[in-house]
Amino acid sequence: MKTNNPDYEIETRRVFDQAPFIRQLGAELLEFSPGVCRTRIVLNENHKQQDGFVHAGVQATLADHSCGTAAATLIAEGQRVLTADFTVNLLRPAQGHTLECEAKVLKQGKTLTVAEGEVYAVGEERKLVAKATVTLAIVTVG
Repeated sequence: MKTNNPDYEIETRRVFDQAPFIRQLGAELLEFSPGVCRTRIVLNENHKQQDGFVHAGVQATLADHSCGTAAATLIAEGQRVLTADFTVNLLRPAQGHTLECEAKVLKQGKTLTVAEGEVYAVGEERKLVAKATVTLAIVTVG
């Protein structure tokens, strides 16, 4: 994929690092390149639901924000990405010590971008636990 911002690394880190809710969840940006983003959350009790599995909201948030970050690697300076719609399919109960997401842009457009995110729970094994499709609006700021 082709980025529209030669300084995309700065915008990508801003998108990920300056989101208070994402910091509160403990999400980490592992790596990124144009159209791609890998993230992780080291899990603790606060990420779980009543039966000890990783809460669906944590999985959905990691997928959504990772897809948005992947899309942010492609936008021009002065643009922002905002989630317009997303669907998350929870494939199995998530358990483990970390949650990882691999996100990639499927279609880069001028006003809408579509990305997908795969969420894995990592414990003794690495298992695909959720898959998200995220549509992001591209808006101009300033």
